[in-house]
Amino acid sequence: MGALIAERLRAEADRLTAAFHAPGRIGSAMIDDLLPAELVRDIYARFPATDRLTLRRSIKENKLVGAQMDQFDPLLEEAVFAFQQPEVVELVAAITGLEAMEADPQLYAGGVSVMTKGGYLRPHIDNSHDSPRQRYRVLNLLFYVAPGWREDYGGSLQLWDDGPLTTPRTLASCFNRLVLMATNRTSWHSVNEITHDGRRCCVSNYYFSRQSPEQADYFHATSFRGERAGLSDIAMQADNALRTAVLKTLPDAYTNPHIYAREPLASTRS
Repeated sequence: MGALIAERLRAEADRLTAAFHAPGRIGSAMIDDLLPAELVRDIYARFPATDRLTLRRSIKENKLVGAQMDQFDPLLEEAVFAFQQPEVVELVAAITGLEAMEADPQLYAGGVSVMTKGGYLRPHIDNSHDSPRQRYRVLNLLFYVAPGWREDYGGSLQLWDDGPLTTPRTLASCFNRLVLMATNRTSWHSVNEITHDGRRCCVSNYYFSRQSPEQADYFHATSFRGERAGLSDIAMQADNALRTAVLKTLPDAYTNPHIYAREPLASTRS
């Protein structure tokens, strides 16, 4: 599967590079028909039932997530880690120009996600680092696999190129579409509310780097904003500032449990 992804990326590298580096907007590019359609339908069919995923629901988000891939169908694990094959990482690095990128076998905040009717993600920037804070989060790879998904169903990725409280750019979560999106201090993005009785399913990966994408040190917790000015936006800003300050002062105050906790390898001692 990784070889098939690399083949498509290589074929569209020039177009993807131009799109990702377009001025005045969050670095992003998308490619349709990434994998054979029958394979992607099979991936979708293997997504776990709702009760096998973790629900995250608040004024900030409403979605289901899973990273412990060995609890799900093996094809899902293969689909996730196909994006971590060295050839794929190297091609994505060439397209984006991001330096010293590394895939994340722990799937910190990655893995699979499902959104159903009423699901959403408010405008936010992702937390700046990996779990041990040794590498910057620099790129998000989102692969959408729900057959027949239409833009009017909702669940579209929205990129707030001019920052919060403006007008976002919308990328529909179409079947067999891969989106590359830069993650940094200004990459505000959201998912608009789903209005359709269906399952929006996504395979997601983050790439990290020990080099800051902005050539300067920074740190922030995941930070949310409202879609419009008002009390909820003010409350989210206060919450963002508090959590970032606490985590800067007390790095071990919170550890995100959303990782792939692999079983240790058996001893090979004689």
